[in-house]
Amino acid sequence: MQAVTLCPFNTFGPRQSARAVIPAVVTQIAAGARTLTLGALTPTRDFLFVEDTAAAFHTLGDAPASAVVGERFNAGTGAEVSVGTLATDIARLMDADIEIVEDVERLRPKDSEVMRLCCDATRLRERTGWAPSHTRDTGLQKTIAWFRDPANLARYRPGDYTR
Repeated sequence: MQAVTLCPFNTFGPRQSARAVIPAVVTQIAAGARTLTLGALTPTRDFLFVEDTAAAFHTLGDAPASAVVGERFNAGTGAEVSVGTLATDIARLMDADIEIVEDVERLRPKDSEVMRLCCDATRLRERTGWAPSHTRDTGLQKTIAWFRDPANLARYRPGDYTR
């Protein structure tokens, strides 16, 4: 069987599970909270907007087999941001003045947190020409707009921590 593997880094966007950090921050702010409770604030992640993740899959599906079959590719921006900075950036985009509290209930067990995830998508870019079309801010703006719709926000329980 001919196969190709794509490993997208930290996909985010509308309809994302409340267990992820971006919906946790956005829903809390959209619901009016100004003190946010989060887990560890220092780990860094490479966040990729869902439309760019879908485009990476599509690009690989359209690529010549000789360029991709049997290979493993990463999809990401190559830019990492700490969880704390991400929350501050989201608050800025939502025009909210917030305080961030690190909640011990949300911390991972000792030595189980991955402190840094940053993508190198060089192989995907070189073999297919794929590159993200959204900056983190433009992806966040689309995500925030979706969560700000009262019907969408009602699907979530802002502030409830789901393990």
